[in-house]
Amino acid sequence: MAKHKFILSGGGTGGHIYPAIAIANELKSRFPDAEILFVGAKDKMEMQKVPQAGYEIKGLWIAGLQRKLTIQNAMFPFKLIDSLLKSRNIIKQFNPDVVIGTGGFASGPLLKIANSMNIPTVIQEQNSYPGITNKLLSKKANSICVAYEQLERFFPQDKIILTGNPVRQDLLDIDSKREEAITHFKLDRNKKTVLILGGSLGARRINQLIEKELDKLLSLNVQVIWQCGKFYLEDYKKYNKYNVQVVAFIERMDLVYAAADVVISRAGASSVSELCIVGKPVIFIPSPNVAEDHQTKNAQAIVNKKGAILLKESQLDDDFSLVFESLIKDQGKQDQLSQNIKLLAKPNATVQIVDEIVKLIK
Repeated sequence: MAKHKFILSGGGTGGHIYPAIAIANELKSRFPDAEILFVGAKDKMEMQKVPQAGYEIKGLWIAGLQRKLTIQNAMFPFKLIDSLLKSRNIIKQFNPDVVIGTGGFASGPLLKIANSMNIPTVIQEQNSYPGITNKLLSKKANSICVAYEQLERFFPQDKIILTGNPVRQDLLDIDSKREEAITHFKLDRNKKTVLILGGSLGARRINQLIEKELDKLLSLNVQVIWQCGKFYLEDYKKYNKYNVQVVAFIERMDLVYAAADVVISRAGASSVSELCIVGKPVIFIPSPNVAEDHQTKNAQAIVNKKGAILLKESQLDDDFSLVFESLIKDQGKQDQLSQNIKLLAKPNATVQIVDEIVKLIK
């Protein structure tokens, strides 16, 4: 029997890369001798993260359109043509059974060519509001695995499968890791732990907020783990002191979630899916600087089910202090948010997505 072959494409941010790696790992566990190839955008973080996970990756010369007139925009048609030609060569040489796209610049040309060559394609849409690339690709895709309801406004209804987003498997049982987490982060078990997450690259506005509010937070008898992002560590590491840990990046997300009592987070699709699984009370502060304001829509979908609190950046100066204090002092409210967000978790997402991919193997 011939080996199965799969191409996965997703990147630009951790939110596109980690779901693709989770899908690849599940494919590998079902088909140990399968050949798996990733295709990403040159110069983006997938070119490091995918080889670290043990997979080969090829890079396309592709980038997104900027919102203003730039030299990059003038280069876009050339990059697109180059990426389409390179995608055709990659697909011809590798001859995959199925091509899977999890979003990001490179998945557009690759899935477009796969569709034109009649190779089955699967789109994994993480957000509650899809980007333009996936909307265009959806017409020819075989299956579209989504994480939110009511996406038939954007995609052909007969192709949509509600699976949820793939998440790291080590998050599925964090309750049993609480003691290990408290030891790992050297925490005081008599204080509540507040976890601050700005996404894989950090978030300037959240960092500014925490800097301004830090004394107030500490006056409420909490301890803080503050993931500020690699670009901002130099600015904020001076706050590393008793009851405050400032870090660029957190390797053991399972342990930090296990330690946390309250989370303050951006609302990228992967973060939202992880927070549903770990079931901690969350204050979402969506980034307003993303396409179609999709982080606000991701967070709103949870808030509509009474599973989280949403504060827009424009509300932070007036409202954050009061909202945080009322949450940290109200154990009943924390428990309620915890229970409600957990109801929205989809822990079997990766398995269901791979079930759909397997159906398409000819």
